Amino acid sequence: MAILYTVREGFSGFRRARLSSVITIFTMTISLLLLGLFAIIYQNTNSIIQSFRDKVEMEVFIAAETDPARIDSIGTLLSEVPGIAGSQYISKAEAARIFKREFGEDINAVLDFNPLPASFKLRLHPDYRNSDSASSVHSALSRIEGVDDVVYRKTLLELLDRRVKVFIGASAAIGLTLLIAAIFLVSNTIRLTIYAKRKLIATMKLVGATRGFIRMPFLIEGMLHGLMGGLLSAGFIWSITLLARRFVSTELSDFFRVDPLFYAAMISVGILLGLLGSSWSVKRFITENITLN
Repeated sequence: MAILYTVREGFSGFRRARLSSVITIFTMTISLLLLGLFAIIYQNTNSIIQSFRDKVEMEVFIAAETDPARIDSIGTLLSEVPGIAGSQYISKAEAARIFKREFGEDINAVLDFNPLPASFKLRLHPDYRNSDSASSVHSALSRIEGVDDVVYRKTLLELLDRRVKVFIGASAAIGLTLLIAAIFLVSNTIRLTIYAKRKLIATMKLVGATRGFIRMPFLIEGMLHGLMGGLLSAGFIWSITLLARRFVSTELSDFFRVDPLFYAAMISVGILLGLLGSSWSVKRFITENITLN
């Protein structure tokens, strides 16, 4: 009976404060919808940025007249540098073939000799695909005897790092603002419900009802607000992504693909926000010493 009463009282808050409940659910839906969209944009933008990082390689050019034995030794030393995930040796002859394939000209025929140096193409470990780590790897490679030059897309990595920091900072600020707004609105709605039930709460205290028994319906009401906001926002995002995939190319369709677990996470976040807002409200407005007139 106590459980049924608690659940029934939790739902009764919707009837006593219909307008504030509707506003709270609407605001939570908008907040969670924006949070969800930001999360999808962040995840997919991060994947795009990571794809650019994955393409960044370092090329180590070997000094001219370096003997084959020394080249083998350089290859061993390169593989021992922290941050190097793999390497590929490109001889002078292979470099000439690559030049012909890309530019359509035989460099030996044009210049009567092959000026292209032998080199090693190096793949960076994922943790080293940022400007600071890549710079430290570049310095270590440049100190190896027999290495003439080390090149990589330094400007691209620096640009990606700057843009990522700005994007993360802006997303965090917006997301935090939306979370605080959702919690505040739930708390305010629960406060109104508490005020509407003030006489009932006073009576329950007089007959010896425990603090937990009095608080539980309000916590359930807050969780219901969050649940409904989460369900509505998840439904909106599902509809938006489904509609968007119909109007974009196949290459871009993956950008709008969302893992089903993401929808469950949104609903869970909504319930958690509702619980946090209602917990804050009941802790503040229902105490042992409060006088409800």
